[in-house]
Amino acid sequence: MNKKALLVVSFGTSYDETRKKTIDQIEMDLSKAFPEHECRRAWTSQMIINKIRKRDGIHINNPTEALEKLHSEGYEEVLVQPTHIINGSEYRGLYHDLLNFKDKFKFISIGNPLLTSMEDYKKVAPAMSTVFPKNTDDKLILLMGHGSEHHANSAYSCMDYVLKEKGYSNVYIATVEGFPDLNTFFSQIASNPIKNILLMPFMIVAGDHIQNDLVGDEEDSWKNILLSKGYNVDSIIIGMGEIQEVRNIFVDHAKEAMQI
Repeated sequence: MNKKALLVVSFGTSYDETRKKTIDQIEMDLSKAFPEHECRRAWTSQMIINKIRKRDGIHINNPTEALEKLHSEGYEEVLVQPTHIINGSEYRGLYHDLLNFKDKFKFISIGNPLLTSMEDYKKVAPAMSTVFPKNTDDKLILLMGHGSEHHANSAYSCMDYVLKEKGYSNVYIATVEGFPDLNTFFSQIASNPIKNILLMPFMIVAGDHIQNDLVGDEEDSWKNILLSKGYNVDSIIIGMGEIQEVRNIFVDHAKEAMQI
């Protein structure tokens, strides 16, 4: 029988608690969906890999290291499923890494990131709503995404539009490193009388950006900027990887990749 492996590739995080609730759970769900595959982990952020190795003495493979190890161990079929949200630079880099191994395995395939097809957006909107408060009439919900200079950054604007099209008119997405940003949000709500804002992640893990840039104590965190402008601010810190319906999309993408 062919030796089969499932390689789950994440950006990574140095926050253990959110990792257990998000990346670990995604890996567990994927492992259950592919019981004939050996489940392995790889992270794309070398900075986080180095930090974990220095802090905890644990080495986590990057994708190239993980694939080389699988090849050396005699695996013939490899399914790669990323936990990235958009088809951005991280995903494209991973895809090109795989091209270097296409002749080393009998079968190698990669699943899509979370937001790829229009159907994905339509699934993510109600998935996110499962962690929204039941009554949002008196508040605005601001989701923090990462953002990117890559053209795939347009996914955030598309997701914002789909949320409103699905009836979540008080929900907005802004990004740390892309468009729309916090200033875009302020321009969108300039005439809105609601002064209660609920901050939430639009990231798989609630890591450094969420803990510091979103709700941190620094004066330039989104929480403190909003407070300085007279808004009442609250937060629900749940990484998207904690949401079962989001994890199901990654499983579906992996199954689709197996049929290629």
